[in-house]
Amino acid sequence: MDLFGGLLDGPRARGAFALGTVMRPPWSLRILAESPITVLAIVRGHAWVVPDGSEPVRLGVGDVAVTRAPVHYCVADHPDTAPEIVIHPGQRCTNLNGESLEQELMHGVRTWGNDPHGSTLMLVGAYESTSDISDRLLRVLPPVLTLSNDTWGSPLVSLLCEEMEKECAGQAAVLDRLIDLLLIAILRAWFTRPSADAPTWYRAHSDPLVSRTLQVLHQQPAFPWTLAKLSHEVGASRSALSKRFREVVGESPMKFLTSWRLALAADMLCDPEATVGTVANALGYSTPFALSTAFKRVRGISPQEHRVRAIWPT
Repeated sequence: MDLFGGLLDGPRARGAFALGTVMRPPWSLRILAESPITVLAIVRGHAWVVPDGSEPVRLGVGDVAVTRAPVHYCVADHPDTAPEIVIHPGQRCTNLNGESLEQELMHGVRTWGNDPHGSTLMLVGAYESTSDISDRLLRVLPPVLTLSNDTWGSPLVSLLCEEMEKECAGQAAVLDRLIDLLLIAILRAWFTRPSADAPTWYRAHSDPLVSRTLQVLHQQPAFPWTLAKLSHEVGASRSALSKRFREVVGESPMKFLTSWRLALAADMLCDPEATVGTVANALGYSTPFALSTAFKRVRGISPQEHRVRAIWPT
């Protein structure tokens, strides 16, 4: 895991919502789902993203958009097209009267829309749990960000499009990882734009003290670190390390270590052979109870609840 990946603390999709949306004009979707993060990628045709209170943005082939909760918005063939379909929390789809359209608009494996041969095809990948996305990342993203095809390039959209049409063993996990990779590729392009005001933690690799500290924590997360031990390891005073780390990363080294351990725990708990006890031991927690307490305090659910959602997503 490189420093950027660690600072993102993910993304780690767990049973993400993944769908190919095929639409024939006129069309407009009213998005009220409030997913923590949603990725839209245009494969064919075009679409307009119309955020509430902001200017509409046109997306063409190869363009991508990322939206962040709690923004509400429309996605349409034209900014003036009135919505006829509403996407609610949990990705529940209805007409304006609240009547379900889910069965009516499904067309085979992970394909949905008002016409299976429509002129617009866009891929949608939505993270459905805030525990899958770092608060550090959510705090710095605008409600809607877009990248045009000529400012970024990746084969991941085509690969994700191909994989969405398959129904094989482990397919949900494959789509989760592809959505993670796609989001990271988009963010990397976004933060490295000439006009980008990248957060300081994104540039942590250029700070010798913070970079060294992050490397130590990444490589030895189970070690019983204290601020004194960590500052000695990286050759700085406790006050200097604490001050600089907060300036760059936005939190203390010990708080970062906790979030990093819990991110690793979340991944390890996805292994059916792992137990809360073995994960706790591997990450330096004194007891399974200590891990469970920290996990629930930070992520809002117990390790067992997380495990069930990850291994047997609904």
